[in-house]
Amino acid sequence: MLPSLAPVIIWAAVAIATAGLLLRPFRIPEFVWALIAAALLPLTGTVSVPATVRAVAEGGDVYLFLVGMMVLAELARREGLFDWLALFAIRHARGSGRRLFDLVFLVGTMVTVFLSNDATAVVLTPAVYAACKAARTNPLPYLFACAFIANAASFVLPISNPANLVVFGEHMPPLPQWLAQFTLPSLAAIGATYLVLRWVHRREIAQPLITTPAHRPLSDGGRFSAFGVLFTGAVLLATSALGGPLGLMTFCAGALSLAAVCLRRRCSPLPVLRNVSWGVLPLVAGLFVLVEAVAQTGIIQSAASALEAIAHGSPHQAGWIAGTTAAALSNLANNLPVGLASGSLGQMAELPAQTRAALLIGVDLGPNLSVTGSLATMLWLVALRREGEHVSALDFLRVGALVMPPALIGALLLL
Repeated sequence: MLPSLAPVIIWAAVAIATAGLLLRPFRIPEFVWALIAAALLPLTGTVSVPATVRAVAEGGDVYLFLVGMMVLAELARREGLFDWLALFAIRHARGSGRRLFDLVFLVGTMVTVFLSNDATAVVLTPAVYAACKAARTNPLPYLFACAFIANAASFVLPISNPANLVVFGEHMPPLPQWLAQFTLPSLAAIGATYLVLRWVHRREIAQPLITTPAHRPLSDGGRFSAFGVLFTGAVLLATSALGGPLGLMTFCAGALSLAAVCLRRRCSPLPVLRNVSWGVLPLVAGLFVLVEAVAQTGIIQSAASALEAIAHGSPHQAGWIAGTTAAALSNLANNLPVGLASGSLGQMAELPAQTRAALLIGVDLGPNLSVTGSLATMLWLVALRREGEHVSALDFLRVGALVMPPALIGALLLL
């Protein structure tokens, strides 16, 4: 291959992956397009095979984190924990749509914080839909709450979003430092998202609920799943505080929770494992390879040098530039590749902690503008379609254009 063709092939591969993520041509799964784009690079000699293998291996901690969280979330779904939580919210709303909205937002926040934003999108969304139908109320305001809180609360803890591991990698701050840096921005993002969403849907949630579902006790499996969630949260908080490997500990906690429930019920773990979204792993692996290729073009190094120069002169200005740019790019190209590029950028330049944190906020919170901005939102959209609901990109943009900017501005102001 001619060296002059290398940039052309790299950007062609990026275009293929981006189109696959955003448009999903011929309804072919997103991970297939990411793999096709990534495979194009070593096949043409643009990226060497050893470099490709190294790029894939860099995501080891992320893969373990995703597997652990997906197993735990699927286990909780199958054992009815999320259905029980949704019905709990309906019953305690006592006929008030406004109170139901507050409870769904609160439950969505807790699930996102301790189980990741993907869990909120994949398993809480269908449960909230079913509960709203049982209460004979328009589900869309409550479903939008699930979608937007999934990203707004995704930097409360390192475990709240897989993108956090991607952006920081081996340089993940210990938990006390993380909380000191992100608690106030997280509260600002969550508070702004709540206030704007409640105002946008004020008329719909003012309608009273028609019926209240009958009480249904949580099953033994559901209780074990809940204990597994609490156990995982405690383990990961301790691991983060000690600076340990979050991915490995998440994987172990998810495996232990699955084993405990299966032993208790004397059942096979295969039904849970079959329903895990395994396609996420090759998707992330393909994106790691693409970011490695883009780094070879020098564009990430140039961005790193420019941001480093700005940060030395004005860290505050660099934070705003980093956060808003990452947010905008996340809506154009999905926040997974942008998060990977941000992680590479952080390794290439000596950036202040404030600038790194602003990059993370842009990657996590920025996707609330478009329906293809984050994996969690795309999974939320798929969950809605399975239930027969349709939210177009324009419908989401109309709400996101109101919700995302004040949350992003508030978070960056308090950083």
